[in-house]
Amino acid sequence: MDVIKRNLMKLMKSGVLNEYEQLEPMSRFKWNRLAEIAIAQHVSTEVAQGIRNHQYDDIQFVPSNLIRQLEDTEPEVTSNPDTTLLANRLLRRKQTKIREEEELALDSSKETLHVLNLLIDNISHMLNSGISLGKLIELGRYLRTRGDRVDFVKLEDWLKRLHMNRMASLTGSLMMCAFDFKQEELPFVTRYEPAAYKLMERSIRHTEIDAAKDWHFRQTRTGFVRNNSAALRKNLRRSIRYVGYAPLETISNALHGFVRSLSEIEE
Repeated sequence: MDVIKRNLMKLMKSGVLNEYEQLEPMSRFKWNRLAEIAIAQHVSTEVAQGIRNHQYDDIQFVPSNLIRQLEDTEPEVTSNPDTTLLANRLLRRKQTKIREEEELALDSSKETLHVLNLLIDNISHMLNSGISLGKLIELGRYLRTRGDRVDFVKLEDWLKRLHMNRMASLTGSLMMCAFDFKQEELPFVTRYEPAAYKLMERSIRHTEIDAAKDWHFRQTRTGFVRNNSAALRKNLRRSIRYVGYAPLETISNALHGFVRSLSEIEE
């Protein structure tokens, strides 16, 4: 990763996990570029806190208005992990059954269920919009603070039932790449996924806000449907990228998004 990405990760770890690493000097242009990436990835609050934690460092060329610029960003309306559902109908029924059974179980573990929900939320965002640094660090923070209460044997069984064990491994591998988590901290990572580093690099490189993502199809005045081919190609490439990790959910998610786009045609 280049210096901008390295400093971004260091600031997030400082702002969320209270881990300190020496920042590398950058030009004003690169600090502003870092802020743009943080805003696009919806982690501006975390990065602003990280900068505050480094306020006594001798950091060159940090723009004086950088924290204000980050804090003035309108926060993202995030999904509730505890209500996020899978796109595939069969897997969604299994997911709902797991939640219902766990609430009634004598050995019920709300921490374990919440980790499953955080994983599903990360996976859903990954398939719909790409990798979210904010959601990855949210999962990491929960594991650091409540991980000792999680039943990872039960979690592994749930992931297998949902055919999400490999996607969970990929999610953990991304956390290892981005925030230096150790594999022993992430027992749901059955193996490190080698593609994680390249996927993380690609995600950060493509965080510029894409106006085209707001619509996939529009109807012209003559009644013809005009599609946003760039957005469709982007979603298709994303589906192909993850289909080997979770075929059922990836295909169902792509079809669901396609149908949703058709339903949103403007009259």
